[in-house]
Amino acid sequence: MDKKEVLVREEILGSNRKIAAETRVRLEKEGILTVNFLSSPGAGKTSLLERIAEALKMNHRMAVIEGDIETDLDAERIRKKGVPAWQITTGGACHLEARMVARLIPEIPPETKFLFIENVGNLVCPASYDLGESLRCVLLSLPEGDDKPKKYPKAFATADCLIFTKADLLPVVPFDLKRAEKEALEINPKLRVFLTSALRGAGIAELVRFFIERRVNMIQRHA
Repeated sequence: MDKKEVLVREEILGSNRKIAAETRVRLEKEGILTVNFLSSPGAGKTSLLERIAEALKMNHRMAVIEGDIETDLDAERIRKKGVPAWQITTGGACHLEARMVARLIPEIPPETKFLFIENVGNLVCPASYDLGESLRCVLLSLPEGDDKPKKYPKAFATADCLIFTKADLLPVVPFDLKRAEKEALEINPKLRVFLTSALRGAGIAELVRFFIERRVNMIQRHA
C-alpha cells in the first residue's frame, strides 16, 4: 500500500468518524439506543432480530436498518413482525458506512426507542466503520467454529458484547464454547457475553434486558 492509498483511506475513515459522531449525538439525545450487529453471513442476525422484535414491541418501539449487498429479503422479514425496516443495498461493498445510515435517520419514527443496524455479513470490513451506534455486538454462530476470535480479532476488539447464536446446535457441532469465550475475552475483557438460540428462544430475555439497561444508562448520561 503506497502513501497515496494510505492518505485516501485515512480521509475516508476520518469523514466516516465525523458523520458517525454527529449521528450518535443526535440519536442519543432523542433517546434512541442504536445497536450495530456484526457477523459472518448466516450467523443468524435477522432471526435474532425477529426474536428481539417479539420481546420488545409490546412496550418499546424499535426500528431496523438492514445492510446487504443485494435484495431486501431481510427487511421484509422484519416488517412482517410489525417493525419499521429500511434496506440498504451496497451493490458490492462489504460494509455499511455512516453516511448511508445518516441519510435514513429523518425517517426513523420519533417514538422509536431502539434502532438496530444489521451490517453486511462480514467480520472484516465492518469492524473499521463506526455507524454512529451506541452499542456494537458481534455475533458468532456455533456452526462457524470456535476459532473466529483469533482469526478476526478486530471485530471482537471493537465490540461491546459477544452474542453466541444457534446455541441449540451445541450438542451436535464441534464447538468449544469455553475456548471461544476465553479467547474473545483475552482480546476484549469488557465484552458482555450472551448465549442465544433464536430457534428455541433461549437467552433472548437476558439479551433484551441488557439492551433496556443500556438505554436507561444512556438517558441518564444525557439528563
